[in-house]
Amino acid sequence: MAKQAQPRSVPRANAKTLLRVAGLPAVSALFSVAPGRVERLFFDQRMKPHVGAFCAELARSRKPYRLVEGDELERVAGSVMHGGVVALAQPRPVPVLDPALAEQWARTGKLLLLLDGVGNPHNFGAIVRTSAFFGVPRIVLSDHPAQAGPSDASYRVAEGGLEHVELYHAPRFAQVLQRLRRHYRILAAAAENGQPIAAPRVSERPFALVLGNEERGLPRATLEACDEVVTIPGSGFVQSLNVAASAAIRQSATNANPF
Repeated sequence: MAKQAQPRSVPRANAKTLLRVAGLPAVSALFSVAPGRVERLFFDQRMKPHVGAFCAELARSRKPYRLVEGDELERVAGSVMHGGVVALAQPRPVPVLDPALAEQWARTGKLLLLLDGVGNPHNFGAIVRTSAFFGVPRIVLSDHPAQAGPSDASYRVAEGGLEHVELYHAPRFAQVLQRLRRHYRILAAAAENGQPIAAPRVSERPFALVLGNEERGLPRATLEACDEVVTIPGSGFVQSLNVAASAAIRQSATNANPF
């Protein structure tokens, strides 16, 4: 294997803008969907049999890849949770949502997921992974100051899901919801005092589901812009589910019930 540039030689400007995509599932998805975004690849000995095609792709583009020791890979990844392989990649753009697209999306009948203040990057990554699993094609992120977005941690937890789910950003979120109601029935997820998620509902519009902040839930303006509030009934032994677990159950219930 030809000698490649050392990880520490990555220019500072690039190091600040490139995402660290760690773990074989996430790196594989990245190379499958958008190999041109990958700028560098680092891996340890155990991953060598799995990354040959990735190295060949980078060689064709004259981009560096390198077999490194575990401690060096930790430094590249910024974490011990690297899964043996790390790609440094250009971030995927998150465009501002054009509500005019909603009518086209609604015609497919697919669930639309919206996040308003989900702040933990691990929760965000888990929600994206769940969405990819259920075939939810896109997620809209609000302008809530706490809202998490694509990051090293969320890419790792999403395990490739971020390459299969489109992300959009929605400023003036409550106003956007009002416009989306023309084409979607908007369900606000709440820990309590909502209709049971599995309760039969009739709607000519496909469903859009809004999830809120892990501690504070959804802002009042968001709740008022939705058609209905839904809750997952529980035993009462604990206050509520983690937002990522809640997202999985709600997406499963909403996708499984054609109403």
